[in-house]
Order: sequence, then C-alpha cells, then structure tokens
Amino acid sequence: MGLRDKKRNQRRVLSRRSVGPKTGEGKDFLPLEGKEQRIREKKQPEEPESTATVLYIGHIPHGFYEDQMQGFFQQFGAVKRVRVARNRKTGKSKHYGFIEFENPEVAKIVADEMNNYLLFEHTLQIAPVPPEKVHAKLWKGVRKGFIPIDRVAIERKRLSKDKTVEEHKKMLEGIVKRDEKRRKRIKAAGIDYECPALIGSVQPSAKKIKFDED
Repeated sequence: MGLRDKKRNQRRVLSRRSVGPKTGEGKDFLPLEGKEQRIREKKQPEEPESTATVLYIGHIPHGFYEDQMQGFFQQFGAVKRVRVARNRKTGKSKHYGFIEFENPEVAKIVADEMNNYLLFEHTLQIAPVPPEKVHAKLWKGVRKGFIPIDRVAIERKRLSKDKTVEEHKKMLEGIVKRDEKRRKRIKAAGIDYECPALIGSVQPSAKKIKFDED
C-alpha cells in the first residue's frame, strides 16, 4: 500500500467519526426532550375541590363535649354548630358527634390534620360528610342544648295522682298476682316459710242499704 492509499484510508475513518450515528444506532442515548414531553402528557387530573363543611367526629373522650369542642376547633377557623350524640334517657354522651365549619377549606384541613389525633387516651376519628348525606334533622334543637328528661319526677307524679276505684282495684289485683307467684317460687325451692297475708288485699263488699217503704 502506497502513501496515497494510507492517507485516503485515514480520511475515510475521520469522515465516519465526524458523521452522527445512522438510523438504528446509538439507542442507548435517547434525547431528553421527548421524554419530558411524555411526562407532561401523563399528568394526573386535579382532584375536585371539597365542598363539605360538616365533619363526623368519633371516639370522643369523656369531658370533651359541646363547649370544649367549640373552643378547641376554633383555632382552625369559625365554627358554626356542634352536636354531640347523647342518650335520650340519661343524657350521657355516645362518644360521637358532628361539627360544622363556615369554610369548606377549614373543614378539609381539620379532617386531614386531626384524624387519628390522640386526645385524652382516645384516638379521634374525623371524616368529612358530603352535603348530600347530611340528615335534614341533624341540627334540630342544637341551639337549645340538651335538656335531659326527669324520669323520676314523671314517675313520682304518676304514682302520686289520685286513682279512681277501677285503677285502685287493678293495682290490687296486680299486687295479689305477684304475691301468689312469689309464694309458688318459695314452695318450689323447698323452703318452709309461710308468707304473711297481705293487708287490704280483700276488700269488703259494699253494703246495701234498704229503705223502709212507707
């Protein structure tokens, strides 16, 4: 090979190196512009804004009632109404309730931040209630506060009222009937005991007054 041929070969090698890779070559080095464009196209749709202003609160500890909840949650925003579920007879808390905020954004923040919050050894369970699932009578009478029914006073009034002759007779029949059942249970148990007779269980019959005919 002559000097000219060597120079010719060197020129060919240099020209091949300066030219970019052909189609199908250099697959390990992909351009970044197309990848960024695909990532932009695959963006997730934005979540719809929450419009719920009512929150359900579960696992409410003892002593954390309407006034305490009102003062505690006011640090997040304006509280509109608070309701703690209570027993109708005793007035004791059922350890769950509802709270309503004026701003739905505040309600969302409280639901996100205060859920599973440890309070007086109780883990609060807080969840938003959609507007369509809020019961129509949820806030009925909430402004008046809970007034427990005095069952003792009602029963005292019922027992103290004057009874008619028929009501008194019916009461005596019930007393005698329960006494007979008691005697039978004592006898079935093999206990030798004679129960004293009930005073007033036998009512004297009404006397008929005859008038002399003139």
